Amino acid sequence: MSDRARRALSGRETLVCKAAWVIIGRLVSLSSQRLAATLVAFVGGLIVSTGAVAGTLPDSTWMPLPQLPQQGQSPVFALAVDPADNHALVAGTAKGALLRSADGAVTWTPVHQGHLPITTIAFSPFTAGLVLAGSRGSGAVISKDGGSKWADVTGLEGRDVRVFGFALPLIAAGTDNGVYISSDGTDWKQSGLQKTSIDALAVAAIHAPVHLIAGSDTTAAAAGPPLYDSTDAGTAWNSESPPISGTVVSRLVAGPLPPTGNVRPLIAGTNAGLFMSRDNGINFTPLSGGDLLPSTDYTQAFFVKDHYNRFYVASDGGGSRSGGLWSTGDGGQHFSSLIPPIQSITALAVSNDETPVLYVATFRASDHSPAMWAYHDTGGPPQGPTIGISPTASSARPGKTNGGLFDFLRVLSSSETPYIVLGAVALLVLLLAAISHFRGSRR
Repeated sequence: MSDRARRALSGRETLVCKAAWVIIGRLVSLSSQRLAATLVAFVGGLIVSTGAVAGTLPDSTWMPLPQLPQQGQSPVFALAVDPADNHALVAGTAKGALLRSADGAVTWTPVHQGHLPITTIAFSPFTAGLVLAGSRGSGAVISKDGGSKWADVTGLEGRDVRVFGFALPLIAAGTDNGVYISSDGTDWKQSGLQKTSIDALAVAAIHAPVHLIAGSDTTAAAAGPPLYDSTDAGTAWNSESPPISGTVVSRLVAGPLPPTGNVRPLIAGTNAGLFMSRDNGINFTPLSGGDLLPSTDYTQAFFVKDHYNRFYVASDGGGSRSGGLWSTGDGGQHFSSLIPPIQSITALAVSNDETPVLYVATFRASDHSPAMWAYHDTGGPPQGPTIGISPTASSARPGKTNGGLFDFLRVLSSSETPYIVLGAVALLVLLLAAISHFRGSRR
């Protein structure tokens, strides 16, 4: 091509570009006053859109967490989160080890090594930094600094310690030899139900006289699973046989006091279902069966902060595929499945927040695969774990993602997308208008 032809072609391209810009300029050109008014309107719209986005709950996403050091193929049955710090956790292994995390279960530090499986871990809601861990056949250990340093307790040597319950004047423990009581968690004494295997324990009244309710995993001849009631801090016990299904009691949890009345809601999990009592265990209402929850083995239950009608329940399925994790915000009238990545839940810890973080241990029996997860429950619909992250190798922090195409697609499919698109279009129009205005002012 000759130089003259190239100059002619370049001239035509310039004319086309100028013509195109004239068209755009006429469409979006504004006077100074109109430009200022447009800017004000845009800022106002941006504020409104931001408020709308803030009022829209984002999706709650399951995030995989790293496996515990030297965990192998053993499931985790004991997990607890510090009520004063939702990133501080203590976990126990089947090999007797206790590990502590200060960063939301991203990294773990071994803090105690025992010889028998850890069966329960519990933080005191009344004494800062006090945490207890029970084992299968080796008693319990105590920490008074949030789980960094541990010491043996006296009075529980050789016992299976399955559960702890906290009241203001005392701490109770359920064991394979009844209930034990301690004033500070260090020294323990037997307090009734001797030779009775206690697997579940709840404190129905935390002030003196302390009201305790215990459940056994020993099959009883009477109808219904065995329950025991003490209204004098464990000195005397009454045997109860409420008409609920199941043969053993696997979980008892007393919730916060409701706005009216002085009786705490009581959740009872058996090997055949979930039940609630509002009269200290005299009568129970079934929460499972029919269109509610599956009739399975419920081993985990946690109330959300000070809400008497908002709680989580979980099951390992009792060897079946009917395990899972559910939440309710209306006292058990309706439940929503949180759709965990693996249905068999072996341990659960819930942070002390209005929008809590759930730390979950699961176990897949088909290949003996344990895993740990974090779920920040914002109230939005549950989403699956991030694509491409292995639960045993991930180092992602709860609430963080690793970016990439999946995150981009998730943003596009989220409820905030219309506001994002609207803001982008408005910004583009304002930018073109400003450019056109300043180009025109130079002529």
